[in-house]
Amino acid sequence: MTITEKIIAAHADRKKVSPGEFISVRVDLVLSNDITASIAIREFDRIGVKRVFDPQKVVMVPDHFVPNKDIPSAEQAKIMRDFAIGQRLIYFEVGEMGIEHVILPEKGLVLPGDLVVGADSHTCTYGALGALATGMGSTDIAVAMATGEIWMKVPPTIKFVYHGRPQEWVGGKDLILFTIGDIGVDGAISSAMEFVGEAIDLLSMDGRFTVANMATEAGAMAGLFRVDGKTMDYVNPRAHRPYTVVDPDPDAEYAGVIEYNASRIEPQVAFPHLPSNARPISQVGDIPIDQAVIGSCTNGRLEDLMLAAEVLKGRKVARNVRCIIIPGSPQVYLDALRHGFIETFIEAGAAVSTPTCGPCLGGYMGILAAGERCISTTNRNFVGRMGSPRSEVYLANPAVVAASALLGRIGGPSETR
Repeated sequence: MTITEKIIAAHADRKKVSPGEFISVRVDLVLSNDITASIAIREFDRIGVKRVFDPQKVVMVPDHFVPNKDIPSAEQAKIMRDFAIGQRLIYFEVGEMGIEHVILPEKGLVLPGDLVVGADSHTCTYGALGALATGMGSTDIAVAMATGEIWMKVPPTIKFVYHGRPQEWVGGKDLILFTIGDIGVDGAISSAMEFVGEAIDLLSMDGRFTVANMATEAGAMAGLFRVDGKTMDYVNPRAHRPYTVVDPDPDAEYAGVIEYNASRIEPQVAFPHLPSNARPISQVGDIPIDQAVIGSCTNGRLEDLMLAAEVLKGRKVARNVRCIIIPGSPQVYLDALRHGFIETFIEAGAAVSTPTCGPCLGGYMGILAAGERCISTTNRNFVGRMGSPRSEVYLANPAVVAASALLGRIGGPSETR
């Protein structure tokens, strides 16, 4: 069996499962946020149970519109806050909260071998830890909160092999954008993506979180990495409970194997209005920008801010460009402060926000007007994703976004030296 199949089997008390089977599984963690929790809470109440199955396995994180941007978002956050406090759930309030998919691994709440369901499509981020994590609708999340179990269809697994060493300025964001550009936004539909190869081994944990995060942009149910020394170095100082490392069997059956030469992949830019509309930086052309955003559950970690700071240090953001930088958690913010990155950003003319999802979903902290262009480290560039349906969003890695902020147009960091 593959990693995915073995985790599902273990959580269903089965010796073996096969793709296509419908299985009821135990969950290790159930997640929702300030957008999705209110629906899950409403459905939970309709079930008629009084308490969640285990308050230490249910997490609620207000991160999309928090600190609240208006009265409706404040009311929605209050529904979640009251429920979480009343049920004594794991809950992160403003000041300690960060973007859910940054803070949960950071706090050791997700570990290798876990099965995690979340009312957010980017729950698949935790696959970087060798966990099976997938997004579900709020109704399913209500059932998981009530029973500690949920159904799922065992997905086929597609193996992606990345040979060679990546070029300078090429990271996890570029590998996954290139992959989605190759297979399309439905290229791994309802499947698990498994990432292996020399280039994957060389990725930092921050880079792996980025790749796993965007598996959903290829239509995948999950994106998983095998656990190695880097994973263990990340997990062990954070883990407060036992965990199980799950490796694929040597004779695991895959629905397909797709191989790439990572040494030939340039920094990528996804053009509007799909993540699959990816092009190498050398083929971008002259595209002026109005805004540059560095952050989100995809690229709001310390390494991302480090890359941005390396490009921005001693330079100034182009006139008439708004550069917005959003650390993914208070810890990331504090570490960036201690490393001098925040000072670099402010001196360069960038705005630094408290941890939040912000403009990624068109929430706030950087909404686009009609006709404006933004280059962003976020994960989606659909029509109207960041504001006006007549705006444009381009996706890229943090170094490219920072360089573009300096240039006033989309360009790579090699142009700013």
